[in-house]
Amino acid sequence: MKAKWILSMITTVLLLALVNPVFAAEERELKDELIYDVLVDRYFNKKINNDYEVNALDPAAFNGGDFDGMASELLFAKEMGFTALSIGPVFSTATYDGKTVRDYTKFERHFGTEEEFQTLVDEIHNQEMKVIVDIPTQQVSADHVWAVENPEWFTENEDGSLALDTANTEVQEALIATFVEFSEAYQVDGFRLQDADKLDAAFVSDFSKAIKEVRDSYILSDQEMADSGSFDAVVMPGVEKTLRAAYKNFDQDMTDVTTIMEQSKNNLIQVDSLTGSRFTADIVAENGFPPTRWTLLLTQLLTMPGIPVVQYGSESAMNGTELDESHQILDMAVDKELVDHITNLTSLRNSSEALRTGELEVLHDEDGWLVYKRSNDEESWIVAINNASSTKSINLSADVIGQGQELRGLFESDIIRQGDNGDYRITQDREIAEVFHVTEESKLNSAYIATLVVMYVVFMMFLWFVWRKGKQRKADAAKQSTVEKNPK
Repeated sequence: MKAKWILSMITTVLLLALVNPVFAAEERELKDELIYDVLVDRYFNKKINNDYEVNALDPAAFNGGDFDGMASELLFAKEMGFTALSIGPVFSTATYDGKTVRDYTKFERHFGTEEEFQTLVDEIHNQEMKVIVDIPTQQVSADHVWAVENPEWFTENEDGSLALDTANTEVQEALIATFVEFSEAYQVDGFRLQDADKLDAAFVSDFSKAIKEVRDSYILSDQEMADSGSFDAVVMPGVEKTLRAAYKNFDQDMTDVTTIMEQSKNNLIQVDSLTGSRFTADIVAENGFPPTRWTLLLTQLLTMPGIPVVQYGSESAMNGTELDESHQILDMAVDKELVDHITNLTSLRNSSEALRTGELEVLHDEDGWLVYKRSNDEESWIVAINNASSTKSINLSADVIGQGQELRGLFESDIIRQGDNGDYRITQDREIAEVFHVTEESKLNSAYIATLVVMYVVFMMFLWFVWRKGKQRKADAAKQSTVEKNPK
C-alpha cells in the first residue's frame, strides 16, 4: 500500500507539471476560487486575555477562537489548497457565530482588536489567499445600537431578534456607508450577505456598486437562489440536497446529480452546511462509513463545474444534526486521509483550467456509476465515481478520448490504453473515485534507446581499452624486471 501511495504521489506531481501553474491571488477571478468556510470562534484560540466567559465544553457558548489564532494557523487551510477564506461575521455580537450583531462598527471582543483583524487580513493576503466577511442583517440583536435611535428600521422576529428593513432608504444608506468605510479600512476581498433571499434587490444592487468602487470585491449570497441578480454568485439551487442524497449511501440514483452539474457553472456549490446538519449525520443515519462516503462526495464536488465552498470540519467528517452541535472546534490533528484527498483534488483543480471552467460531458450516469469528462482545447480529464455496490466497466470510444491516447489515474495509478477494438475500457471497483488525465500514449523512443545502446557500446569499448592498456603495462613491467635481474 505504501509503495502504491508513493507511486500515486509521483504520478500527481508529474500530472500537475503538465498543466497550468497556480496563479497569484490578484490574477484569480471568482470562478477560479476554492473557498474554505469557517467561523472565527471555532478555528483556533491563541490569546487568553479575550476569553471572556469562554466555555469550550458548551457548544452554544463562545469557545475562544480569535483573529490571532486564525492568523497563526493559516497553513492548515492554505496547505489543503484553498484560495479564499470565508471567516463569517466579525462584528460585535451576542453569539459565537456572529449572527446576532450589536454593532457593525466594532469587532467582537472575543475575536480581537482592529489591529489584530488587520494582521489577519494581511497574513491571509501574504499566503496568496483572499478573505470574505459575512454581513448578517436579518437576525441581529435586540440591543443593536441602531435600534435605540431608529426602531423603525427594524422588524421583530419570532425569536426576539431583529431584522433590518433593507427596502428602507435610510437603512440602505447606513449599511452602504458602514461597509464602504470597512472595505476602505481593511481591504477585504468580498462580502457574503446572510439571509440573502430576504434582502431588497435594489439594496443589493446599490451595495454591490458602492463596494466595487472601493475595491474589486466579491458580493456573494449565502442562499440558494434561482436568479443571481446583483450577486457575483449564489448557491446553486438544490445542490446540497441533491449531492447529499446521492452519496449518503451506495447504489443511489445519479440522474439529479447530472442535472445539477449541467447547471452549476458560475454558481457556488457545497455539500455540507454551517446552517444545520452535517453530511456525516446523513451517512450515520444510513449506517455508512464516513471516510468512504466523503471521499466520493469530495471528488464530485471538486471536479464538477462551479465554485466549491467547503465547510470547515469536512476534512474530519465532522458530525452534527443541528446547531450548535454542527459547529464543533476545528480539529487540526485529524487523521490525514481526507485531508490528503482534499489536497490532491484542490492541487489538481488549482492547476487545471479545464477542471475549473472547462466543458462538461456526462458519459454515463446509471446504476450508481457516474463518468464524466472535463475538457478545454488544451487538456482533458475523465472523472469516474463508482458509488455502486459492485465492480463496473465501461468502454469509451476514440470519439470521446481520441486516437492513440492513454488515461493516467491520479489515485489508483491505473494506466488505460486503447484496445484492439479502438475503445478505452475503464473497470472500477465498488465505492472508488478516480480522476484520469488524458495524455498521448507513451511509447518507447527509438532514438533515445539507440543513443543508450551506442553509449553502452562506447563505454564497454573504453573499459576494454583500459583493460588492454593495463595488461600491456603489466607485461612491459615484467619484461623490464627480467632484464634488470639478468643483465648481459
